[in-house]
Amino acid sequence: MKPSKIRRADPFFERETARYENPLPSREYIVQVLEQAAVPMTADELVHALDIEPHERDYFVRRLAAMEREAQLMRNRRDAYIIPDKADLIAGRVDGHPDGFGFVIVGDDRTPPGAKADRKDIFLSAQEMRSVLHGDRVLVRISGTDRRGRPEGKVVEVTERANTRLIARVVEEHGVQFCIAENRRIRQQIVLAAPEKGKRAPKATAGAVVEVELIEQPTRYTPPIGRVVEVLGNYGDSGMEIEIALRKHDMPHEFSPRVLAATKRLPDEVREKDHAGRVDLRELPLVTIDGETAKDFDDAVYCEKQGRGFRLVVAIADVSHYVKPGTALDEEAFERGNSVYFPRRVIPMLPEKLSNGLCSLNPEVDRLCMVCDMDVSAAGVIQRYRFYAAVMNSKARLTYTEVAAAIYDKDADARKRLKPLLPRLEALDAVFRAFAKARAKRGAIDFETVETQMLFNDAGKIERIVPYARNDAHRLIEECMLAANVCASRFLEENGQPTLYRVHEGPSEDRLQKLRAFLGEFGFQLGGGDKPHAKDYAALLELIGDRPDRQLLQTVMLRSLRQAIYSPDNVGHFGLAYEAYTHFTSPIRRYPDLLVHRAIKAVLAKKKYEPGDWSDIGLHCSTTERRADEASRDVTSWLKCYFMQDRVGEEFEGSVSAVVPFGLFVALDDVFIEGLVHISDLGADYFHHDEGKHRLVGERSGRIYRLADRIRIQVVRVDLDNTRIDFRLAGGGERDFGRIPQAALLKPKAGPTGPASRRRVTAEAARTSSFEDNARPAKKAAAPDQAASTSGRKADRADDGDAAPRSRGKASAGRTGGKASAPAPVKAKKAAAKKTSSKKAANAKGAGKKSPATSGAAKSEVANNGAAKTAPATKILAGKGAAGKTAAKKSAPGKSTGKKTAVKKAPAKKTTAKPTPSRSAKTAAPKRRIRE
Repeated sequence: MKPSKIRRADPFFERETARYENPLPSREYIVQVLEQAAVPMTADELVHALDIEPHERDYFVRRLAAMEREAQLMRNRRDAYIIPDKADLIAGRVDGHPDGFGFVIVGDDRTPPGAKADRKDIFLSAQEMRSVLHGDRVLVRISGTDRRGRPEGKVVEVTERANTRLIARVVEEHGVQFCIAENRRIRQQIVLAAPEKGKRAPKATAGAVVEVELIEQPTRYTPPIGRVVEVLGNYGDSGMEIEIALRKHDMPHEFSPRVLAATKRLPDEVREKDHAGRVDLRELPLVTIDGETAKDFDDAVYCEKQGRGFRLVVAIADVSHYVKPGTALDEEAFERGNSVYFPRRVIPMLPEKLSNGLCSLNPEVDRLCMVCDMDVSAAGVIQRYRFYAAVMNSKARLTYTEVAAAIYDKDADARKRLKPLLPRLEALDAVFRAFAKARAKRGAIDFETVETQMLFNDAGKIERIVPYARNDAHRLIEECMLAANVCASRFLEENGQPTLYRVHEGPSEDRLQKLRAFLGEFGFQLGGGDKPHAKDYAALLELIGDRPDRQLLQTVMLRSLRQAIYSPDNVGHFGLAYEAYTHFTSPIRRYPDLLVHRAIKAVLAKKKYEPGDWSDIGLHCSTTERRADEASRDVTSWLKCYFMQDRVGEEFEGSVSAVVPFGLFVALDDVFIEGLVHISDLGADYFHHDEGKHRLVGERSGRIYRLADRIRIQVVRVDLDNTRIDFRLAGGGERDFGRIPQAALLKPKAGPTGPASRRRVTAEAARTSSFEDNARPAKKAAAPDQAASTSGRKADRADDGDAAPRSRGKASAGRTGGKASAPAPVKAKKAAAKKTSSKKAANAKGAGKKSPATSGAAKSEVANNGAAKTAPATKILAGKGAAGKTAAKKSAPGKSTGKKTAVKKAPAKKTTAKPTPSRSAKTAAPKRRIRE
């Protein structure tokens, strides 16, 4: 039937016709009709307005329902459809916070992970979060602003629920069982319902890890209700952390019967008929070079001298020959997106028969492969290349360690063992050196970081963590793979074949501005203007050299960069300094590589490969990659917590790895584990977070804690449930960590204002007159006091929502080093207030130096107790530590004699902080290149 004039007016009519045999009005057209009507419309009215035929009605209603789920439309109380934007409603996804509040992430879900959209997320209070769970899609209305000036919203409707099953831990209190979700972004307790009639529910005891099916989603007045569908085991069982991570992140980890059946039909070995149309490379001495524990071998390499240059052959497993588009194997591979590597366990993208067998380039067996055959000049420039399908036979399975021993360490035994392969390995080293020169000329960025490896005991728990040494054999293979990937991107781009590029954009304008401001404090400038090149970063790193603060500057530079993603839009790879880059070399473990292989084969066959919407595929692959990273991080964090739970009380040296508003994250040197020093454990002061300069600054003391600072900590708490490790400064806060700028000691702080504040200043002046009358200029002042925390006192975490244990320790007696004086009696305060004006001025000036800036404290995030109120000066100076308590006992409150209290002045103590060697000075960190 010929479409009506109304239907042909659809601006996307051709697109819908190409997609569907019986096209419906496009979503954009439906929204356009609603906008033109300027009033809500019922389903019947839309059917009439869009000329929907009776046999199309059901399908059209389904489309409206899908648009409603995705918040493109909304139904009002009269069951009429409206456009959310017209009703001042904002659609987004709920992002829960472990402290109970959350945010609505506004923007298109097509925004890839790592690519931040220009948006302002909406704050949801804990009360609003009661009716939603992390990941739900909602419509919200702006109801005001929160105390930080962020827009605050009210949930109007939940358009889509994201959670149907959850991994949780069973808790029992007073005989009542409920569950707590392992995903800490879900804070609601899950009530366990009775089993269905006639069905037997799995028996779950307190402490068991279970999978819960939600039968009732939460509302504003009721919690979520669920039933236990599977008991996974006890929390501390070996391997349980991986089982939790797999289910928590909803990762496919078991192959379906369809996939297993399809795998079973595949041959066990390469058949003779599979050789047809392929180049025979079985006599070429290709070898694989991988780690000792590797089981799937994606790539093999061969190199020979060719005049002044080289011939480099990179052979990659031909997965696309066995995994055809649209098959069960292809659908499963797409769903997984990539293999996931946990400590001691791998969740493969493909069944083992393929990943470790038929597709793996195992030694001395025939395998099908896709080859990138390159001619490389002595300067490391790829002059010519070609792609072709081939059959190969690997001559050896080598490891990085033995290649490094033979080529770089000149180990006699290793060279004897690899003697037949030595000429080819030395040629590979020569082409690697040429590529390295070209890399330096190109300006690719090389950051120095420490990689670690976990060593496990028989029980499956960490025995120790050791630094993982990377040698030139690793870099040799990396450069060969980079060359093949670049050739693949050029080949597809030159032939007009769409594909997924590996995109890494340069720093955003905001990050670049912050980086330049930070570098300016150290006298450095990043070249390149508004759009710096990777070469500018590389030049700056070279200029920094081996300065003691190199680690600090390098870390800030690294954090200014964005994450790499998959996209059909080629904008180049900033970190590697390539104009075009894609992934070709790992089709066994990455789905984008499989797509690139299919695209190359299509070009060779003079065809076009179209798997669907490339943007959607790129977004999906980027998302599965981030999902795998988060799951691996969860497992690693839990194992590290388990490892550290027996080391509570021990002290370690480390470096500040991150500065956040609620404290410092410290990476320990010897065990390579990170934990938090909460802001309340930094001393009796108000600490302000300076995001641009990556530091916390004490308001009263001027003490500064900055990124990459060396620090000594004590482990005080390990929380397995929340996978969190808490530290405090070693010695209960007495040690002289952090910096105290001389300017902070010389510059008097602004005094408080207002009648009440003037009374406090006067009282403080009377109490400190014996100190300040004879005080010398501040340039000889000793280190300010570092009051220790008091045991049993809860700390309100600014962003963490959990109280760390605190211990009683000594508090220094003040800036002069003497004993802390008792609070002055009331009559003494009054007498001091009647002094001459000159005396008042002198004392008030001293008090201004001694007391914190009260007005500034009222605006800050509170360091020690999180309260928004401004404490009196006496409480900050003496009330936080043991010295203050002792002094208070010596004075008898309420027994004023009217006499001036005499305070014995103690000699000032000179404290000098011993310089701590930088991390780079202790161990030379191996270079880790940005490798894709």
